[in-house]
Amino acid sequence: MRILIINGVNLNMLGFREPEQYGTVTLKELEKELHAYSFGLGIDIETFQSNIEGEIVERIQQAREHFDGIVLNAGAYSHTSIAIRDAITSVSMPVVEVHMSNIYKREEFRHTSVIAPVCIGQIAGFKADSYKLGLKALVNYLS
Repeated sequence: MRILIINGVNLNMLGFREPEQYGTVTLKELEKELHAYSFGLGIDIETFQSNIEGEIVERIQQAREHFDGIVLNAGAYSHTSIAIRDAITSVSMPVVEVHMSNIYKREEFRHTSVIAPVCIGQIAGFKADSYKLGLKALVNYLS
């Protein structure tokens, strides 16, 4: 089983940006942790990060040929990007939306995700563990 983990806008700033919301783990540390976790699940993962909406769209489109599912933290694009939403629907593969912070305890504009309705589920509020929970849920879904 192969899973693609996509990190969107500003997630390259993990460990530095708002540690009270996102924790102190850097993106590189998170990726290392997720690779170790994936071995325990018996799956292969690949990680990708971009601040550019179009690159995220292209990576989702390319995923359908090489992956069984996607764990996606689109960051702020979760609340605004119809392009990412359309990319998800175009690949017809399961996607789990994850957020490190609890988007429902934050500013009102973060309470709505335009991509959630086209994902199989959403996990929010568990900092770096949101990714592990998302991976486990996706593996269970695919099994």
